[in-house]
Amino acid sequence: MQSNIPSNHRAGFVNIIGSPNVGKSTLMNQLVGERLSIINRKAQTTRHRIMGIVNEPEWQIVYSDTPGVLDPAYKLQEGMMKFVRTALQDADLILLVTDVQENDLAHPETLTKIAEMQVPVFILINKVDLAEQAQVAERISFWQSRIPRATVAPISALHGFNIETILERIVDHLPESPPYFPKDELTNKPMRFFISEIIREKILTHFKQEIPYSCEVVVDAYVEEENIVKIRAEIRVARDSQKHIVIGRGGSMIKRVGTDARKEIERFIGQRVFLDLYVKVDKDWRDDERKLKRLGYLD
Repeated sequence: MQSNIPSNHRAGFVNIIGSPNVGKSTLMNQLVGERLSIINRKAQTTRHRIMGIVNEPEWQIVYSDTPGVLDPAYKLQEGMMKFVRTALQDADLILLVTDVQENDLAHPETLTKIAEMQVPVFILINKVDLAEQAQVAERISFWQSRIPRATVAPISALHGFNIETILERIVDHLPESPPYFPKDELTNKPMRFFISEIIREKILTHFKQEIPYSCEVVVDAYVEEENIVKIRAEIRVARDSQKHIVIGRGGSMIKRVGTDARKEIERFIGQRVFLDLYVKVDKDWRDDERKLKRLGYLD
């Protein structure tokens, strides 16, 4: 660790938990100041636990965006819930995100677990820009009754409302500790992870129904040359019919996904990109433990 770290330095894991589609990833990106988590209106956009590290000389916050809590229907979702359980175990502070329409967590057992924990809990009621003041007040009262010791606050992650105040409160609750990561690190994930997430986000954007949930993206090659980065990525789908849909007539859909993804990747890495996408059928990958381990969902 760096020798110039002050003796009263604060650091902690601040883990973001909540139901699918309540705005956890939008909040994560606001707090970190970088677009690390993909954002889409479809549920279950986040599949992994993604850490974003924010540093000041006196403190370090390690945020974690986690998959939306749910009752698993197949092994992929079991792996996603494993990330949530791990985030509960190592949290120094929990940000429990809900929204103005939600009456209960999508996985009530997780709410019970959080209520029983000893670490500080902030319940953040998101999307208050879409509600009347009376509804927001009612939601604050409701969630305060669920976990009386929690700090309950309204936010709009999309518009940044109340985010600075929440950050100040988080810093106040950090335990004294040396930093967990070098002060110049932004995340615990490698570049290939973010490339695959950008491509997957474009699949979520361009396809409906089951296609986005049946796809996984694997970056096979990432080669940095003098003036360009050459990337080859495989889109895995579960059935032949899905492969035809992803490719599209005359390759039209995969070209659209590739063009949008290439532009986003170029913005993300600040370099020109050549992106080569291809589609492979990998039946039942969401229930194959060996494949899920290779993809990082299971130990």
